[in-house]
Amino acid sequence: MKRLVWIFVVLTAACAGAQGPTSQEDWLGPPEPVARGVDFFTSTDSSLVESAGPISVSLLRLDPKRARLTSLLSRGQVMYAEPVLEMATRANALAAVNAGFFNIKNGEPVGLLKVAGELVSDTPITKGAVAIWSPDYGPTRLAFDQVSARVEMWVLGELGDAAHAVVPIDGVDTTRARGKLMLFSPKYHVDTDTAGNGVEWVLSGDPLMVTSVRRDVGSSIIPTDGIVLSYGGLELPEPLKALTPGVTVELRRVWTSVHGLDGDRLESADHVVNGAGLLRRSGVPLTNWEAERLSAPTFVTARHPRTMVGVDRRGFVWFAVVDGRQASSVGMSFADLQRLADRLELTDALNLDGGGSSTMVVGGKVVNRPSDSTGPRAVSDALGVTVR
Repeated sequence: MKRLVWIFVVLTAACAGAQGPTSQEDWLGPPEPVARGVDFFTSTDSSLVESAGPISVSLLRLDPKRARLTSLLSRGQVMYAEPVLEMATRANALAAVNAGFFNIKNGEPVGLLKVAGELVSDTPITKGAVAIWSPDYGPTRLAFDQVSARVEMWVLGELGDAAHAVVPIDGVDTTRARGKLMLFSPKYHVDTDTAGNGVEWVLSGDPLMVTSVRRDVGSSIIPTDGIVLSYGGLELPEPLKALTPGVTVELRRVWTSVHGLDGDRLESADHVVNGAGLLRRSGVPLTNWEAERLSAPTFVTARHPRTMVGVDRRGFVWFAVVDGRQASSVGMSFADLQRLADRLELTDALNLDGGGSSTMVVGGKVVNRPSDSTGPRAVSDALGVTVR
């Protein structure tokens, strides 16, 4: 009888193996511990892509009770770009991946980005985004939605009385345009890096108060306890004429979400990072990205290097970086990423910046193979991992 039971067990295991991957261990293999609560995996399972081909995926699994997530800025500021490895080294991060999309010409983020409680890049278009709460004590929490954000300035007057003008801010920490009002925070750079032919207001304190008005000079120093408002042009619209020394203002962030993530929660988040392509939310796969205006079909359907962040049904946070555009790895489409999310049992997942930007750093070295021939690309921001 014991021999029959033993034969049955062996045959059952053999049949399970013949049916393909049935658990994460079958296609991921054993983890490589990085630190307590941080595990590194790799996979070359060709069944992850629809038409079988060579694939290379690097993955990190994070225990939210032990791992903290931090949004990292290139060189510690919005201006410029920097490889993920350098950002991770400066922040003493155990691991990191590239994060949001950016302007490759000047390194500025082009979507929503909130860092350490401060909005450093806004967007009028709802994009897939992840909000992160990562306290010193207590678990790291993530929430996913399609989100946009803008800033309004309420002009209060010299005595801080009720607002007598509400002025929309046209851009946060980004290049000034003619006829537009921009807001520059201390996270942008030491100064606004603007030319003349504009008007700039230096504000500081709490509440924010106009301390000086600078016309046709540009490159105003940004106070560490304030901001600079910069208008492209010398002929001011009526509401801006009221901004004279001594006037106080209040800045209000206005959040919009597609799936109901509350604005107060987004306001309280430590970090908010946008991607392009919310893949899953609350266990439901998404197949339509009209809200994000992903107009190029090949962005969704073609195989590219990809970076993804998600949360599985047990609450673990996952980073996945997929190599592509090379003989050793064909990359993934959105459908392939959904398949990977299935294997990882993700309830929520977001496609971050990809292509030549896709980079994973673990233990002070780049562990994937970025597609750029020149090596890891300089990017605007990253998500760093530390442990409590």
